[in-house]
Amino acid sequence: SAYRILEKLNLSKKIAIIGIAKRLEEIYFPNDSVPLYIDKNSESLKVIQNARNEAHRFAITFHRNKRSKSATKSILNEIPGIGEKTIQKLLGNFKTLNNIQRIDNNKIAEVIGNDKAKKIREYLRESEVTC
Repeated sequence: SAYRILEKLNLSKKIAIIGIAKRLEEIYFPNDSVPLYIDKNSESLKVIQNARNEAHRFAITFHRNKRSKSATKSILNEIPGIGEKTIQKLLGNFKTLNNIQRIDNNKIAEVIGNDKAKKIREYLRESEVTC
């Protein structure tokens, strides 16, 4: 995939690209089916392995963060005047949006104040959110 992108950008002849197979640590070059074997104790192989491992770590961390952000996003994020700290207080006390909708407005106001509790009630009523 990376090689095809470099080709589209006319960079395939300017930027060297290789692939490393995980199990046998074989080095592959684009358009060459015969792998290059580097001595397992070679410093060169260790540098390539570290680069591969770091790229994998970065990609995995990026995707975990992306999934976790989308998993924690709720309709509460859409309410004007309601920030992340307020949402954390609400969910910390009441756990779910469903609970927030059922709970008495006075209890919500005790946690985040009357103005914000009123904003949340009105927004949820207007948008007719059901859980």
